Amino acid sequence: MPTRYYLSLPDGRLARGDEPSLSFSANGGEAFAAQLQDALRTDALFERWRALQDEPDEVDMSLGVVDPAATVEGQQDDLHIDLVATTSLPGTIVRHRMRLLAGSHWQLRDVTRA
Repeated sequence: MPTRYYLSLPDGRLARGDEPSLSFSANGGEAFAAQLQDALRTDALFERWRALQDEPDEVDMSLGVVDPAATVEGQQDDLHIDLVATTSLPGTIVRHRMRLLAGSHWQLRDVTRA
């Protein structure tokens, strides 16, 4: 069953993860939404992250699950960006992808059934 995650990036300029090759490169609400949507729909971000691990073959592959039907909408108000992700992925996966993309510069505001 799909879930809707309401995410906030208080300052889009700071919404970058610790590893530049994994983090958001977006500017603007729609671009942030597109990058998160890709991270939820495909395993590309997961595979890049896994390749950086000391023992890539020992990484829990359940972290790489994807939802090809995931959608993300983004709106920007000055530097503040709101994202609404609708996906069947569990919250642990959404949070893991957001930490890779935005580091600690994001907030989960609400979760509802889609």
